[in-house]
Order: sequence, then structure tokens, then C-alpha cells
Amino acid sequence: MTAALVAAILVYLTPVNALEVSARSAVVLDGDSGAVLWEKNAGEKSLIASTTKIMTALVTLERTDPDEVVTVPQEAAGIEGSSVYLRAGETLTVRDLLYGMMLQSGNDAATALAVYVSGSEDAFAAEMNRKAQELGLKEIHFANPHGLDSEENYATAYSLGKLAAAAMKNPEFRKIVSSKSYSGAGRTFQNHNKLLWSYSGAKGVKTGYTRKAGRILVGCAERNGRRLISVTISDPQDWNDHSRMFDYGFSQYESRNLVNPGDICGQLSVLSGPEDYVNLVAAEPVSFSMLPEEQAEYRLLTAPFVYAPVNQGCRLGTMQVFVAGKLVANVPIEAKETVALQPESPGFWASIRDSIFR
Repeated sequence: MTAALVAAILVYLTPVNALEVSARSAVVLDGDSGAVLWEKNAGEKSLIASTTKIMTALVTLERTDPDEVVTVPQEAAGIEGSSVYLRAGETLTVRDLLYGMMLQSGNDAATALAVYVSGSEDAFAAEMNRKAQELGLKEIHFANPHGLDSEENYATAYSLGKLAAAAMKNPEFRKIVSSKSYSGAGRTFQNHNKLLWSYSGAKGVKTGYTRKAGRILVGCAERNGRRLISVTISDPQDWNDHSRMFDYGFSQYESRNLVNPGDICGQLSVLSGPEDYVNLVAAEPVSFSMLPEEQAEYRLLTAPFVYAPVNQGCRLGTMQVFVAGKLVANVPIEAKETVALQPESPGFWASIRDSIFR
């Protein structure tokens, strides 16, 4: 048997769902439903380094306007670790600091935002923990806004993934973390997330590293209307692993026809016609990538009734299609048949006259 044939047999016998990564813990989540598509020790607590800044950005965006001007406090200048080299007393917008924090991982930018929003790092960390509770995140806790090592600043791969999924629903956050570079306040920031260049459809999210925590990466990619969140903790091969995790995650979806043109999707009451109702049909097709366990939900948006005459093919409303709670399509709804105006009976006007002059 040739070596090539042996290799082919081994590949064929390898389970389709086999996925190995170098990370100590990892997870792939559906970004809409939160469904776990794959995991490895995803419930194990760990230091999370600069991926802490995902929560810092989310709280900041919910508490401020990006155009607000921040004066850099003394405690933000010269902070250890990665930096955008802020000087005490200089002014930048919240937006400038968010980009500096999320693209270039500036610990000084994170501190400046925390002090601006809450008055101190400790007070801001309390806000971060309240937000975690609001999101229903367990096994996650914050002690500072930047992620410098602290035993009280930790998460699991799963809770970090759920946090990223929630943050990516914020349009401004999504815009920031998907940017490859940003220029503002006399500085240019380059995104450290190589996935934005190496993986088609990558949209973020955040890198992290300390010697004690190791390499941590939270990623996001979108394809065919679906969003995946990937997390690896303590992973020396994180860039390659995330690409493989995304490929695996997207392979779990299948495209389904959810609506076909002409499908009957309901009825609408008709007044002044020989028929009491008209059938409603979809005017356009809808297909969507779905997990095997997912089901589509449909919602009709129409008037309570319509007056005759009704012409076949006339627009009578919209059908909304939802998957995992997300609106994926608005389908025009049309009349399946014509409903004429009800002919008046010969005695109609006579009965009206008699009722008046009786």
C-alpha cells in the first residue's frame, strides 16, 4: 500500500467534527443564539489580559458619546504595558481613546476612559461587573479596565465569548474592532488583530497577552448572514487555530429554503366582497444558513382587513422571517386571487329607503 493511499485512508477515517487546537481552553459560539458549536475546557477560569478591554469599551460606549472630550488624568500617563503614550493634561475624544485602546491595546487609554466615566479605576471595575451581571455572564470578574494581571480579573472562554457576542451587537463597537487602522488626535493606531488581514469575513475582536496569562484571542467572523465568535486562551498558535475554528464553525450551518414564491402564508379578511377572505402568498424567496436544531419563525404584518375589490398580485403586507431571534428577511405579501366587489342586491336601496321613511 502506498504512503499516499495510507494518508488518504487516514483522512477519510478522521471524523468530520474533529478539531484540535493548541489552546488550553477554547470555544466557538454562534453570535446570535449563543449556541456552542465547539469547545475545549470552555468553563475553565483564566486570566484574560487585554481582552478585558472588550468590557471596558462596551461600558464606555453605553455611558458616553464618542465625541465627548477627555482630559488625560495623571494616573493614565506612563502606565505599564502596551501604550499609546498619552500625556497627562492632553485632550482626546472618547472615540480617539476607544480606538487607541482596542486597536493598539493602550492600557493608558483604558485607564483614561475608566477615570473619565466613573472617577476611578475601582469604580469603573464595579460598573464592568454590574454589566456582566446584566448580561447574565457567570464565571467572569473584572478588577481593572486594562487587564494587567490580577487574580480578581478573570473569565472562562465561554463567558468571554458571550461578552464578545453581546458587544458585537453594538454598532459603534463593531465599527471600531473591525477597523484595520485609525488616525486621530495626531496619532495613527494599527490594529494588532491579524485575523482582519488573514481570514475572509473577519470582523474583530481583541488580542491579549501577558507572560502569566499567555496569548489570548477573541475573534469574530461573518459569512452568509451568520456571525461566529471564537475564543482561545493560552494558545501559541492562535492565528492558525482561529482560522480553523471559523472554518469548522461555518461548516455546521446548512442553507435552507425558508420561503418560496407563491407559498401561502396566511389569509386576510375582505369586506364588501363575495368572499370573506383572500389568501396571502409570498412574492420573493428566502434562504438562510441555519444550524440543524434551529427553526424559522414567521410574523405577518398586514392591515386587519381589506375592502373589495382586491386584485390578484396586489401588495397586502409583509412577512418577517426570524432565525435565532434575529430578523433575517422582510418578504412582500401579495393577494393570491382576485376578489371582486360584492354585487348589490336589488332590494338593498329599497330597504334603506324603507328604514328611513318607515
